[in-house]
Amino acid sequence: MDNEDNLTPWQRYKKNLGNTRPWDLLNVNAPKVSDVEAHARLDICKACPELIKATHQCKKCGCIMNLKVKLAAASCPIGKWDASAPSEE
Repeated sequence: MDNEDNLTPWQRYKKNLGNTRPWDLLNVNAPKVSDVEAHARLDICKACPELIKATHQCKKCGCIMNLKVKLAAASCPIGKWDASAPSEE
């Protein structure tokens, strides 16, 4: 099932989520990035046509991006930004 066309909607959704899940935001121990990096990631998202401006939600992964950008393990489902090392803050 390497071909994206053969994936079910659920498989496509899980693939687009990458290494993070929405409930990772509730884990206080989940590694976070610095505020500067989170802001830079969000700026990229704000310029992306896949962002639903009213809800800050990504059309590809369904995540609320002003929250997802804070997770170190998170990445953009279309490759605009990658996972990074956690902040030492």
